[in-house]
Amino acid sequence: MTRPTAAFFDLDKTIIAKSSTLAFSREFQAGGLISRRAMLRSAYAQFVFFTGGADHDQMDKMREFMSQLCAGWDVATVRDIVHETLNNIVEPLVYDEAVSLIEEHRLAGRDIVIVSASGAEVVEPIGELLGADRVIATRMEIVDGRYTGNIDYYAYAEEKARAIEGLAETVGYDLAECYAYSDSVTDSHMLEVVGHPFAVNPDRELRRIATAHDWPVLSFVRPVALRRHIPLPPARPTLAALAVGGAVAAGSVMWANRRKRISGA
Repeated sequence: MTRPTAAFFDLDKTIIAKSSTLAFSREFQAGGLISRRAMLRSAYAQFVFFTGGADHDQMDKMREFMSQLCAGWDVATVRDIVHETLNNIVEPLVYDEAVSLIEEHRLAGRDIVIVSASGAEVVEPIGELLGADRVIATRMEIVDGRYTGNIDYYAYAEEKARAIEGLAETVGYDLAECYAYSDSVTDSHMLEVVGHPFAVNPDRELRRIATAHDWPVLSFVRPVALRRHIPLPPARPTLAALAVGGAVAAGSVMWANRRKRISGA
C-alpha cells in the first residue's frame, strides 16, 4: 500500500508576507495588551524581519522580547482578538504562489502541514483558513488562564525537523516523497528531512545552502486577498490538527497551550 505524503510549509515569508504574530501588534494595542511604545518596537522588528530575515541571534532576541511582553496576558483575550481580526490582517498578506502550491498538493492527495515558530493562537486559525490538515507551532506556559512568559515548547530550527520526523512516525508519511518550503536558514534542518525541499524567497545563507544542495529556489512576490483566490479544496476532516502550540513568531512569541482540531470544510 502506498504510504501517505505531505507538504510542509513554514508560515512567515513563505505563505504570508509578514511575521504572523507581529502583524497583530496594532490590534493587540487596541485590545489593551501592549503599549504604543511596544507596538512601535514590534513594527520595527517586523521591518527588520522582512528586509533582512532573521538569523539565530535575532530570533533569540525577538523570542526574549516577545515572551517577556506577553507575560500576564489573558489567553482568552488574545484568542478573541486573533479570531475577530484574522481576515482583515492575514488575508491580504497571503502569497498567491503559496496558495496555488497548496492547491496543487491537495489535489495530488498530500496533506498540508504548517510548521511555524509562531504560536498556535495565530497559526491554527491561519491553518484553518488555508484548509491545512495539521499545524506544528510553539507553546507558551499558561497558568490560571494567563501567559507566564515562559516557553513550554519552541518549534524552531532543529526542533521543526524533529517534529516533522515524529509526525511522520505517527501518521506514516514517506518523508522521501514529501515536500517542504521555507525562506530561512534556520529551517535548513526542516528542508533536509524531506525528499523534495524548496527554498522560498531565501535569505542569503539559505540561498547558499540551496545552491550547494541543488535545491530549487522559488520567488513568491504576489500577496493576494485569499477570498479572491480559487477556493481551496477542504482538508480531510478525519485528520486531526497537531498543535504543539503556543507562542513565538518569526523570532517572536506569544500564544497557546491547547490542542485543537483543524477541520477544513
